[in-house]
Amino acid sequence: QVQLVESGGGLVQAGGSLRLSCAASRSILSFNSMGWYRQAPGKQRELVAVLTSGGSINYADYVKGRFTISRDNAKNTVYLQMSSLKPEDTAVYYCKAVAGLGYWGQGTQVTVSS
Repeated sequence: QVQLVESGGGLVQAGGSLRLSCAASRSILSFNSMGWYRQAPGKQRELVAVLTSGGSINYADYVKGRFTISRDNAKNTVYLQMSSLKPEDTAVYYCKAVAGLGYWGQGTQVTVSS
């Protein structure tokens, strides 16, 4: 059983920054990919950024240049550094790990005030 625990969400003013963390219960090198998704009220869950085991990174267009995904293999943790936050970035942010099956964390709320 894989457990993913997100942290780092909170309330921030527009233009501010936050760093989200996703700690995995096993080596993140065992996953084909790890990524961040978000879901705003009344909207579908959408991709934010994904990092493959080979080091490839993809960002959604709406976060390019503002968000950065990274990992610390020794800590089994993936990060999402978010800068220049906008009110439309407000959502619950979820971590997902894929190793055949997909595993989700419980989510962390990010609220950006205008």
